[in-house]
Amino acid sequence: MSGHKLAFTHETLGQRVILDAGGARRHLAEEVERLGASRVMLIAGDGEARIADEVSAGLPVALRWREVVQHVPVEVAERARSAAAEAGADLLVSVGGGSTTGLAKAVAMTTHLPIVAVPTTYAGSEATRMWGLTGNREKTTGLDPAVLPVTVIYDSVLTLSLPVALSVASGFNGLAHCVDSMWAPGTDPINQALALEGIRALTAGLPKVVAEPEGIDGRDRCLYGAYLSAVSFASAGSGLHHKICHVLGGAYDLPHAQTHAIVLPHVLAYNAPAVPDAARRIARAFGARPGQKDDPAEAAVTALERLRGEVGAPRALKDVGMAEFDIPGAAARVMKVVPPSNPAPVSRESVEILLRAAWAGRTPGRTSGSRS
Repeated sequence: MSGHKLAFTHETLGQRVILDAGGARRHLAEEVERLGASRVMLIAGDGEARIADEVSAGLPVALRWREVVQHVPVEVAERARSAAAEAGADLLVSVGGGSTTGLAKAVAMTTHLPIVAVPTTYAGSEATRMWGLTGNREKTTGLDPAVLPVTVIYDSVLTLSLPVALSVASGFNGLAHCVDSMWAPGTDPINQALALEGIRALTAGLPKVVAEPEGIDGRDRCLYGAYLSAVSFASAGSGLHHKICHVLGGAYDLPHAQTHAIVLPHVLAYNAPAVPDAARRIARAFGARPGQKDDPAEAAVTALERLRGEVGAPRALKDVGMAEFDIPGAAARVMKVVPPSNPAPVSRESVEILLRAAWAGRTPGRTSGSRS
């Protein structure tokens, strides 16, 4: 065999995954029975209260927890953990987006209670063993097998109430998992394949959600894509994009999905020139057909920008609550967590340039250290 040999180590996480439009209530009841649970802690914020009540009807709910806050503040996690212990809960059921799943993970991390996740967005947290907690303006993340939900139930009917704009932002969060997985520290051919299929599914699904908000097909595709994106991310780990967004979310309390949607094109433009093969594959997954003489990085960024324009994704950090004077401090924080394996060299100056472009909502360009 000539050339480099194919060699990698890939870890697959064990989890039961169900996708069935309209079937969440039935499947959830079956999972509670299968797991032998008799005292369920149902975690769902006020925004998901109706959905949670519907899918949990008839279940042995011992505790209904409604306090859900984005980025999972430590004090909220502590209150939920205490409540779970007092109620004698033997199963956690989370109904909602990434913040809801994240809180269930925070409880599971110390109690080791199993989780059945019923996602209502495309956040993807349900398919990873990553947890995140925020305290003192800093988001801390880690890996723990105890926080991986034992079962995930995807039901696109439950996402019909998710506003189109939030659906788009959440879908771009999934795309960020995919793009980051192409060069994150633990990337390998398997999670790259999953990531590329995730890009294809989300690229096909998001325009359908925008065009037909009440349609099931687009939302099914997005849930499928979100799951693939999360599985690839769970294996590949956090790349530069996620490190930036964790800093912005934890330090400045920016909305999770929108922040990912805004930052993603700029990180793609930053890293893609340094990894032309990955860039070409990303461009093709987005539906572009770059020729051999075309710049693959430019093709990938252009394809993502085309999708961003088609679905009306958010564009500027200034529109979601970030102050311009916070940019230098944010860049300094990012530099503490930059993955050493990032394909393009990273400096505080280049991160600050990237953040200023994302803050202003400028069209992404090669303003990075990837040319040096």
